[in-house]
Amino acid sequence: MTLPPALAQLVTYFEPLSGLRRDFQGAVTLQTPGVNILALNASFVPDADPARLAALLRWHDTQVLPPLLASTVPLPGEAVATLRLGTYHLSAAPRAITVEQVSRLALSTWAAVLTEAYGTPEWAAPLARHLAARLEGDRAYTLLLAYAGGEAVGALLWRADSLGGAAHLWGTLDPAADAPLLNAAFELGGSLRASLPETSPLTVTEAAEVSFRLAPPGHT
Repeated sequence: MTLPPALAQLVTYFEPLSGLRRDFQGAVTLQTPGVNILALNASFVPDADPARLAALLRWHDTQVLPPLLASTVPLPGEAVATLRLGTYHLSAAPRAITVEQVSRLALSTWAAVLTEAYGTPEWAAPLARHLAARLEGDRAYTLLLAYAGGEAVGALLWRADSLGGAAHLWGTLDPAADAPLLNAAFELGGSLRASLPETSPLTVTEAAEVSFRLAPPGHT
């Protein structure tokens, strides 16, 4: 049993940023205490097999970890987030937004923008510290910041891969920055696999829907 392509893409992108990886009967768990990124603290499961889910969730209980599951198939539990994963193509973008590639020295600003975009600004410092350690010496990742009138309004972490690149960790304070930020990521590799929140008006082709859900009480 292997993960569906969309889940495998997320694991490939996020695993180098995680604190732990565990493989279990085709499922992959990434755990990163002290960081609030969903994909760094979830189990990616290939299907809804009851036996596998029960065993996996028992392990979550023994580790005192939130039973957060990511899947492309319906699973029981509380929906936390849904992403559309696919191939992004260049979109029309406002000229008022500029995007720059920034050095690792800008991680504090980058993390502040990203966490504010998701309504969790208190996580900016822990995220910056964690990424500083994980990105050190890793040339596959590139930090991008979007600006409007000199103010940072968007942050994206691009990862180079054999197909061009991927962008599964990004956020903006102004929806007008979405297309310019993703366009800049696309241009870095000439091709881009990206995750879009379900509310995004942008589109991806060959799309797959990935849902993050918290398992219900009594799941074991």
